[in-house]
Amino acid sequence: MASQAEGLLSEECRVAINQIASYELHVSDAYLSMRPDIDNWGTGKQAIESALQLEKALNTLLQELKTLASKNKETNLSRFMKKFLDEQTRNISYLEYQLNYQKDLEKAAQSEGQPEKAAEASETSGKETTSDGNTANLPTQQVPTSAT
Repeated sequence: MASQAEGLLSEECRVAINQIASYELHVSDAYLSMRPDIDNWGTGKQAIESALQLEKALNTLLQELKTLASKNKETNLSRFMKKFLDEQTRNISYLEYQLNYQKDLEKAAQSEGQPEKAAEASETSGKETTSDGNTANLPTQQVPTSAT
């Protein structure tokens, strides 16, 4: 199986794919460390900022792989990477939207002189009660997607 894959992609592309897979594992570990353990991960805004930074770094690696695939005339990989990058761009846009929402909540709370209300609003935003009485996290608004 490995010899079959070796003939399909250039060495540069295989190395880049392995680098991305390794980085994806790193991102996964970072997200797991952000689980609700208030002593360690800080505010929701800080968690979103960290996630955004990780996703932007991953996006850079993916763009480099797409460029490398184009350079080496790897058409199937190039097409796949375009779809993957579109999804990555949507993820980044959503995190940016959430970060701006958190900042707006903080500004509103500070202008009212009640910073603790921003945290409460942040925790309850996007939560809705399901038919079985449990709470579900749902997006509060649609994030505009870029038409590229």
